[in-house]
Amino acid sequence: MNEGNDALTIGAALWSVAVGIELTIRITMVGIVPGNRRPTTAMAWLLAIFFIPVVGLLLYLLFANIKLSRRRIERQKNVNESILEATQHMIGGNRSPEAPDWVLSAVELNRTLGALPLQAGNAVEFITGYRESLDAMRLEIDKARRYVHVQFYIIGEDDVYVGPILEALEHAVARGVKVRVLFDHLGSLRVKGYFGLIRRMSAAGINWRRMLPLAPFQRRWRRPDLRNHRKIVVVDGQVAFTGSQNLIEPGYKRASAHKIGREWVELMAKVRGPLVTSLDVVFATDWSQESDEDLLHDLAAVEDAMREAPDAGEDIGQLVPSGPGFEAENNLRLFNTLIYSATERLSITSPYFVPDDSLLYAITTAAQRGVAVELFVCEKGDQALVQHAQQSYYEALLRAGVRIYRYKAPTVLHSKCMAVDDEVVVMGSSNMDMRSFSLNLEITLMLLGSDLVNELMKVQDGYRANSTELTLEQWSKRTPVSRWIDNVARLSATLQ
Repeated sequence: MNEGNDALTIGAALWSVAVGIELTIRITMVGIVPGNRRPTTAMAWLLAIFFIPVVGLLLYLLFANIKLSRRRIERQKNVNESILEATQHMIGGNRSPEAPDWVLSAVELNRTLGALPLQAGNAVEFITGYRESLDAMRLEIDKARRYVHVQFYIIGEDDVYVGPILEALEHAVARGVKVRVLFDHLGSLRVKGYFGLIRRMSAAGINWRRMLPLAPFQRRWRRPDLRNHRKIVVVDGQVAFTGSQNLIEPGYKRASAHKIGREWVELMAKVRGPLVTSLDVVFATDWSQESDEDLLHDLAAVEDAMREAPDAGEDIGQLVPSGPGFEAENNLRLFNTLIYSATERLSITSPYFVPDDSLLYAITTAAQRGVAVELFVCEKGDQALVQHAQQSYYEALLRAGVRIYRYKAPTVLHSKCMAVDDEVVVMGSSNMDMRSFSLNLEITLMLLGSDLVNELMKVQDGYRANSTELTLEQWSKRTPVSRWIDNVARLSATLQ
């Protein structure tokens, strides 16, 4: 009997300790979590901590810090200061653009946050074909005489699509060209054949580095889902490519995708002119973060390189890097600025559309004040949780007057672009979701002028032709279970 009482006493004591610990965690974190964090994000973390205190606290400690290491942030800051100093007299290349004040205001915002200047004298070509863009890259690599810089979130080897590019890189090395390749560690590690790809590049003499590697034994550790999502190819400083496409076959080497015939639809830009130097600066910055080789030592000559680059065309643009290495969310601030400035038309394409409150308000406000707003998304995306979170915003968008076009499944519309009135095109690697705003290193290209807007609208006309429009009446008929799943996914999407 005494033994039984002792057991009950011990059990009660342990229970009291456990309750005390959980209560302490809850009370303490109420005053810690909201600091320098969006209210919605803070509330999501607090809910997790209140429902599962110990597990929630561990997840918070592992995932809540959205910044890179102090060394990386300091290096990015130094690069920005050097670029600003080297290009302080540059406004629009050698000519000032004829653009509305709100466009020039966005240019100044980008300059303040991302340092890179507006540049004229470019030739920009949109490439929509998956194979065509890879072929265009390969052809330029075959012409390389000095260097090739390649940077992708995902690289995956195959014989038909990526194999020819790898062969071109191998041939370039053989003829004395310096080839540098960056790829995101986790983004590429999960692709079948990763280690064979590494062995192949090493054997060929290709100088490769993993971006944001998780190597705790080398003291290289951070929040594991901070990723470098940029896509850049630069050849000899003369021609460059950027956009949404990864260096992988269109089914992403996924058996599940091949089984249902799922492929990714992308948008890339081929660039000639001074903007190539900006893309090269971003690559060099990322390379210096991952290696001991400093490609930025010649930053003092950036101004001369940008000034002396021969005009390749009449296109004007500005590159906007963003990510946790910057103090502000450069891409989100640009998107909001442009959306609030629109007076006639907004045409947005985003495969993963999970906006924060500021972006949601900007888009719905635009529609409510008479701007014709259309949004292209996937009918069924490749990431179920993100798809459900995205769907939780449809009702608010539709009620505000936004027209939503869903690209027919099983294809994944992976392009990321926006046209604003007849003035501005934005395209690149950045989705319109909180991951791209806060957690990913992204690259965005802002282009000015009605000609490029018209070119992008032709691209989006093609998206519309392969989409079905979603109506409020149709969406209102979904089941309560579907609503519940979407709303739960929306809550989890804010855990940053």
